[in-house]
Amino acid sequence: MPQQPLIGWQPAPTPAHQPVGGQYVRLEPLDPARHGDDLWQALQGPDSDPALWDYLPYGPFSERAAFDAWLSGHAASRDPLFFSVIDLSQQRAVGLLSYLRIAPKDGCIEIGHIAFGRAMQRSPASTEAVYLLAKLALGELGYRRLEWKCNADNARSMRAAERSGFRYEGLFRQHMVVKGRNRDTAWFSILDSEWPACNAAFERWLAADNFDDVGRQQQRLQDLR
Repeated sequence: MPQQPLIGWQPAPTPAHQPVGGQYVRLEPLDPARHGDDLWQALQGPDSDPALWDYLPYGPFSERAAFDAWLSGHAASRDPLFFSVIDLSQQRAVGLLSYLRIAPKDGCIEIGHIAFGRAMQRSPASTEAVYLLAKLALGELGYRRLEWKCNADNARSMRAAERSGFRYEGLFRQHMVVKGRNRDTAWFSILDSEWPACNAAFERWLAADNFDDVGRQQQRLQDLR
């Protein structure tokens, strides 16, 4: 049966490269001059996560010059569109993420290139960073579909996608060659019709009363949908 026409559909606007504020983090357009030192420490410093680069198509970086060149290339790009994650409690950059495959005509957009320092991982900051881009795309700009793709061997990314409300759609076998290795790509998405329930769950989970005095969650995000 033919798909029904989309009555009144208009292309979504391209996301502006401007700050996006939250209660734990602020997303700022990536600026190597302002964020470079913090990001070097967060992503490559002695306390960084050595597994961070395992499934990314770049890194790790043994030299600061190569890292700075990588940041500069990302800062100049508009698809992907990169943001630094600023931890508001410390007022320093602790990670990166981006929009990519931005298709306003189709109302489709992806979140990816996620590189969170160890201090961000398994924290309200990491959850809110993803939430802010999801809310902007689906809740404010009117995109119809938000995607998340990752290496099918990347169990951490798969769990993060499902925890955040993305639904698994399938596997693209032998999709890419990354760092000389095969990559089967797992596809996930949230549709605009699914966003209100996801948004409510994010807001309930991020609320201050969902955490005890030492920051432990009272309810899991995946249990709130």
